[in-house]
Amino acid sequence: MVVAPSQVEQQNWSPAASAQLYGLDQWGDPYFSVNARGHVLVQPRGDRGGSLDLVELVEGLQSRDLQLPLLIRFDDILEDRLERLHGAFERAIAQYGYGGHYQGVFPVKCNQQRNVVEQLVESGRRWHFGLEAGSKAELLIALSLVEDPKALLICNGYKDRRYIETAILARQLGRQPVVVIEQADEVPRIIEASRSLGAAPLIGIRAKLSTRSTGRWGSSVGEKAKFGLSIPDLLATVEALREADLLGDLRLLHFHIGSQICDIAVLKDALQEAGQLYVQLASLGAPMGFLDVGGGLGVDYDGSRSATSASTNYSLQNYANDVVATIRECCEPQGVTVPTLVSESGRAIASHFSVLVFNVLGQSGVSQPTIPEPIDGEALIVRNLRETLAGISPENLQEAWNDALKFKDDALAAFRLGYLSLPERGKAEQLYWACCSAIAELLPGEEELPDELKGLKAAFASTYYANLSVFRSAPDTWAIDQLFPVMPIHRLEEQPRELGSFADLTCDSDGKLARFIASGSAKPLLELHELKEGEPYWIGLFLGGAYQEVMGNLHNLFGSTNAVSIRLSPGGPYRVEHVVRGQTNSDVLEAMEHDPEALLERLRQASEAAIGSGDLSISAARQLMQHLEGSLRQTTYLEDSSPG
Repeated sequence: MVVAPSQVEQQNWSPAASAQLYGLDQWGDPYFSVNARGHVLVQPRGDRGGSLDLVELVEGLQSRDLQLPLLIRFDDILEDRLERLHGAFERAIAQYGYGGHYQGVFPVKCNQQRNVVEQLVESGRRWHFGLEAGSKAELLIALSLVEDPKALLICNGYKDRRYIETAILARQLGRQPVVVIEQADEVPRIIEASRSLGAAPLIGIRAKLSTRSTGRWGSSVGEKAKFGLSIPDLLATVEALREADLLGDLRLLHFHIGSQICDIAVLKDALQEAGQLYVQLASLGAPMGFLDVGGGLGVDYDGSRSATSASTNYSLQNYANDVVATIRECCEPQGVTVPTLVSESGRAIASHFSVLVFNVLGQSGVSQPTIPEPIDGEALIVRNLRETLAGISPENLQEAWNDALKFKDDALAAFRLGYLSLPERGKAEQLYWACCSAIAELLPGEEELPDELKGLKAAFASTYYANLSVFRSAPDTWAIDQLFPVMPIHRLEEQPRELGSFADLTCDSDGKLARFIASGSAKPLLELHELKEGEPYWIGLFLGGAYQEVMGNLHNLFGSTNAVSIRLSPGGPYRVEHVVRGQTNSDVLEAMEHDPEALLERLRQASEAAIGSGDLSISAARQLMQHLEGSLRQTTYLEDSSPG
């Protein structure tokens, strides 16, 4: 069923109209736009020049046997995000005459892929950019990659004796690990490990702030926060370190008020409180030197620039200005040397750099209703629906809708009681949907509709079958209702005349994309194009570079997708820096402790038994085994590239 849901009314549709419809010119700035051909354009270096046609890029990667679904990582965007973060702090430091500097770290938990972490360490070398670890395994990654003695290794998370000892030994190697005390029981372990090894780590303290945060992660702060020391525990820790002659190693104050801070006012309050805590710790005799403001720098997923869970009411420069100015205002009046400012920005660095492109396999929905021809002796209910259809006009839409609903319900009741035949019920449903279609075509704008009619257009929405697993590639859409920009990457010169949502390949009713960005809110349906026979329809999921790869699971044994790292090339449009092949059927079976070779052997024995019984020929058995062996080597995703 064709519906015209356009939010941008134009006689002649244009790529610019699509950019406005999907919010591309808001959330995509400065990395994504649309070109005159109606293709999404990627500017990996932002406004510094250079661009790639995303459709041509996908075609080129497919020619390299990298099939959809495909995760495309743009290394230039990753580097650009890092440059913008440091540039914002450098401008703020200069503007406010701040006597210290900024030194960031990347939280490894945000994206643990080797080439991602390596790229960040290499690109951040000029700023002594470091890493944050939340586990022993992440600390080992950080130790192996960060060789710069000035770069920080922030050690967060729960810590046992070995975790602490690893950090101490790393300091002896010339590294700069900071063990952040997040639980009171970590204090004696740090003291004991330091005595045992005859050396100490750099020590930090995470404070539980009283400042209340907002948004989905607001519970990360306050008295019930998972990590951090209360003020009494903080004071007790200072005295315990003093008695153990370790107070001289207390160098950092840490706080965290939640991921995706949407309201800058919350950050300002937290900074004021943390700044005063820093001053007081210095007055108690700790040398200090670093203030870690944690993560939380938000991403504007929907482009609305609002204090909502999918957006922020501040810019990167606003953020840096508030951090620098507030900490200076806390320290200078007390004669305390301003600290080196540290942030653990993960989402703000990694979100933009990857795009997931998947293909649509098919489409289902309410088809254009066919009006059955009237016949003599037609059931009264059918005649009533036919008369309702004939009388629909702009002046009686509500009345017609009420009548159509009533007569449809009457038809169902009559069928249940045996008074209406199956063909007559079929005619009644055809006429009901014809009424719905006629009413929908005459509906005014959404804001002018009565509540009863607002869901009518949605009744004609289509389901687009997507070649992906949301549990693997976009788990936050399922787990926490995270909104990501989703849109076609081509055909943007055409007006989309369908409303739809996406169903993934898993046998799970939650396996869907059915929440899409709207300015400051969410909508259940997305404007899409009708599928064309034999032509692919490619969809992009944007801003998913943070957390999605590392949190995905193997629901229905759909594994990781193909992934490729791209960098703009001076001698050509781009070069492929790194390729990671997606998991095969054999890979995911092994992950679940199945032995692919044993599986094949059982099937071989079954085929031999079938040969012996005369149910299977030798040639057919050979063909079967070859097919099964090939299937184990294949991707877990469907190989059809276009709707049939």
